[in-house]
Amino acid sequence: MAKRVKATIMTNISDEKMNEALTIYANADAQIVKINADLDVKFTKLRDSKADELAKLEAEKSEAFELIKAYALENKETQFSKKKSLELTHGVIGFRMGTPKIKTLKGYTLKAVAKILEKLNPDYVRKTVEVDKEKLIADREKEGMAETMRECGIEVVQDEAFYIELKKENE
Repeated sequence: MAKRVKATIMTNISDEKMNEALTIYANADAQIVKINADLDVKFTKLRDSKADELAKLEAEKSEAFELIKAYALENKETQFSKKKSLELTHGVIGFRMGTPKIKTLKGYTLKAVAKILEKLNPDYVRKTVEVDKEKLIADREKEGMAETMRECGIEVVQDEAFYIELKKENE
């Protein structure tokens, strides 16, 4: 388990020390940007040099997959009657059952199905109630809202975060 590093709070930092730290920060950031740019160029060249080979291999793989799938479908009754998979030299092929899902019949939508179920068997219809946070935030300044929010056990908070915005030479 990783050890926790205790944050030390520094005080009485001079303007000179802070400016020195900002210089170090900016230089480190510039070097990181340069290294990442160099890596991106190298990755792009490497990817480009292998693009044709990758495309050829993807095509071969796709063609082989389709051939294997056609074989499996053609021989489903004989090869996959007892087991849903077949172990071969270079791997296992087979069929998997997907996750059960609801599919509407032709002419029905889920909205229509919900209305029908609401009448016939309401146990199968969800009624979701949730807090409209966006509206509460938008209306926070309205008269009486502060008291209402307090009674409900909520408040609107806004965190403040420190940032450094470096001046880039290309800007």
